[in-house]
Amino acid sequence: MASGITFSGFNNIDFNLVLNSIMAQASQPLTALQTRQSTLQSQITTFGTLTSRITSLESAASALGDPDSVNAFAGTSSDSTAIGVAVGAGAVAGDYDVVVNELARAQVTASASSAPDANTTVVASGGTLTIGGVAVAVAGDVTLQQLADTINDTEGIGVNAAVIRTGAASYRLVLTGKASGEDNAFTISNGLSGGLGVTFTDTNGDNVSGDSPEDNAVQATNASLLVNNIAVTGSSNVFEDVIPGVTITALKKDPATTVRVGVATDSTSLEAKVEEFITAYNDIVKFAGEQNAAAVEGKAGAIGRDPLLRQLRSRLRTELLGEHGSGDVKRLSEVGIEFTSTGTLKLNTAAFRAAIADGPATVQELFAGTGGVFGGVGTLLSEYTASTGLISSVQERLTKQIGSLDTQIANMQARLAVQRQALQTEFIAADVAMSRLKSQSSALGSFGSGIGSF
Repeated sequence: MASGITFSGFNNIDFNLVLNSIMAQASQPLTALQTRQSTLQSQITTFGTLTSRITSLESAASALGDPDSVNAFAGTSSDSTAIGVAVGAGAVAGDYDVVVNELARAQVTASASSAPDANTTVVASGGTLTIGGVAVAVAGDVTLQQLADTINDTEGIGVNAAVIRTGAASYRLVLTGKASGEDNAFTISNGLSGGLGVTFTDTNGDNVSGDSPEDNAVQATNASLLVNNIAVTGSSNVFEDVIPGVTITALKKDPATTVRVGVATDSTSLEAKVEEFITAYNDIVKFAGEQNAAAVEGKAGAIGRDPLLRQLRSRLRTELLGEHGSGDVKRLSEVGIEFTSTGTLKLNTAAFRAAIADGPATVQELFAGTGGVFGGVGTLLSEYTASTGLISSVQERLTKQIGSLDTQIANMQARLAVQRQALQTEFIAADVAMSRLKSQSSALGSFGSGIGSF
């Protein structure tokens, strides 16, 4: 914008005031465009807030729509340091005696030889080291650490290699199986040559290491349990199919101790997830109400009148009120999840706990079974939150409108600048003309006074 003008003030005319008044009037369309642009930007931000609310609800719905996480049972262990318990779908009430006779372990085999350092001394310069049937080729001088790195970089090998310090100037190569259990044990055939050399214990003298327990620092073993006096074994310490719907994890070997594992009806965890969903849903209802009020008041950025928000509320309510699943219980209201007169949700705790007690599997089917309510809610919400979803499309449309307004505003600012410059030039000329007239008037006045004195 051009700098201000200093006028003579002839006849007390303030041309700066006149110029600014004219430009203020001429700038009203520009101000309207800028206000519109600011409103659109505020709406984008508001839609971002809505997305955050929906994402929270989507997460809560996902927790209730996952069959593995929706259960009305809880597991207990009389010794959680020996047996861990996790309850999932398909669990039934019961008690189990568990004895851990052996833990599953991964094989650990250390080199019998040592090197004075890890990164300087050459331990091999050629040959191969075959581990579990996979050949590790050495081409050129390698240190102990370089040999370990070569092993770890070998595709399909079933061990991890590390160099450990076992004493002053004493470093050894340690191979550890990537998986536990007897089926994952490995042998070592040493065909390395050159350098200081790397050797492994070969107790039975068959030129193969790792095939005798004495060759290994840790022998690969299977887990061995007694569950209600029935022997079960596995390559892992985690057992998912021994007790229906329950995962037990063996943590401590103790053949002399019986650990009591219990599975019983417990709605606490599921109830907490339902409360989280209700809170997230009510947050959206509150948000929508605030946006409606803001729209009535004409506040910038309000989206209360946007059809997307109204559609979201309507679709959610329809989904939550409808029938779902194939079980005997088909509506949320039948398990105590109810709508209030204000459109929010509430949990009738007594009704919910009674439904769990009467038939936990029925509640699970309603929530997360085929056609379950929360799976449907999650699918609905993803239409809004997806990267190419409904909210993203609205925000993209608003962004394009802002870009279009940028062009209009720039063009209008350029026209106003030209108009201001033209007016300023005219007013400067007018001021000069008036200044001349004032000077002439003063001269004429002086001349008239002179004549009157004769």
